[in-house]
Amino acid sequence: MAMQCRKHKAVLTDFGAVGDGKTSNTKAFRDAIAKLTPQAADGGVQLIVPPGNWLTGSFNLTSHFTLFIQQGATILASQVESEYPMIPRLPSYGDARFASLIYGTNLTDVVITGNKGTINGQGKSWWLKYRSGGFNLISRPLLIEILFSENIQISDINLIDSPMWNIHPVYCKNVIIKNIKIDAPIDSPNTDGINPDSCTNTLIEDCSVTSGDDCIAVKSGIDQYGIATAMPTQQLSIRRLTCVSPDSAGIAIGSEMSGGIKDVRIEDVTLLNTQSAIRIKTAIGRGGYVKDIFARRFTMKNMKYVFWMTGSYKLHPIGFDPKALPEIRNINYRDMTAENVTISAKLEGIKKDPFTGICMSNVTMALSPTTKKLQWNCTDVAGVTSRVKPNPCSLLPSKGPTMDCHFPTDKIPIESVVLNKCIA
Repeated sequence: MAMQCRKHKAVLTDFGAVGDGKTSNTKAFRDAIAKLTPQAADGGVQLIVPPGNWLTGSFNLTSHFTLFIQQGATILASQVESEYPMIPRLPSYGDARFASLIYGTNLTDVVITGNKGTINGQGKSWWLKYRSGGFNLISRPLLIEILFSENIQISDINLIDSPMWNIHPVYCKNVIIKNIKIDAPIDSPNTDGINPDSCTNTLIEDCSVTSGDDCIAVKSGIDQYGIATAMPTQQLSIRRLTCVSPDSAGIAIGSEMSGGIKDVRIEDVTLLNTQSAIRIKTAIGRGGYVKDIFARRFTMKNMKYVFWMTGSYKLHPIGFDPKALPEIRNINYRDMTAENVTISAKLEGIKKDPFTGICMSNVTMALSPTTKKLQWNCTDVAGVTSRVKPNPCSLLPSKGPTMDCHFPTDKIPIESVVLNKCIA
């Protein structure tokens, strides 16, 4: 199922690729896409990756293009650093960085899909070097990164052991990420699952993530870089997510949120052995906003925190503006259950810049045997609650037994897109 089917097709082996897991196929991938690109405007092109283990370094996608990874096929990421060129800094971040394994910029109509084929990042060597002090000022390769593009679909594949983040659409419009299974060791560094970043009209659904970092992290740039770029993440729908992340969040919002994050709908989420459900992260110096966030129907087991908001996330680039205050408001949670919870809520706003409009309704949290005595730690926040157990802090008073927090009834535009059934 794809946004668009393709008129022209080729198989990776047509370009001399060898699927033995040892031979480099970087040239074959790059040659294949270069050969197909002139045909792309005539009904689109598709590159089929057949069963086998296809070792490759970084390669760039093209428009009106499908990368189809067949069942039994694995794209193996090279562990040779020179296979990943250094590329320009992202305008909303400013960090030096390697190219991702699969990369594209200024594209339209791109599909990365398959029938449960795999992309294996072989990240262990990158993690080891990072832990020993390497890559301090350089972002390690991601598995998939697409910039300044529209009409993007990533679906029906497995991603394992990324060197860093797995999927990063940034400055994109009209994005579908669907039926993705992501796995990395729970102690692997910065292996975020899916990070929509300064994107508009994005749907993430039916995904499963086990990670050493946030399963999903919603972003929009950091401090002065994000403020200047001014590209928010907006119109984002996340549904039917399953997440395991003992040291991070099911869904993080921030801490890079300086371009703004608004109109996010999150529903039907299962969290297991995860540090927190939705964690909002920001700080003085971020500027920007997080507002109009709506979450419902969460089922959680073995949680350190359920609700977590942080106003003092101390990670800043040189030259940030300490007067840039973030705006956090209209955050809605409803219809949630949690078992074996250590701390119900840690909600830390910013002095003289409180987080406001927090709403929680119909939430039941069953505490663990080793639970903390202080279940609600609230400072510089304001809001209301209804039918929440254990009883909330005094800054979130009860508004009686009938109030429900809002969840929008309309759809974002991408939710109405009908995918076509295509023949690989």
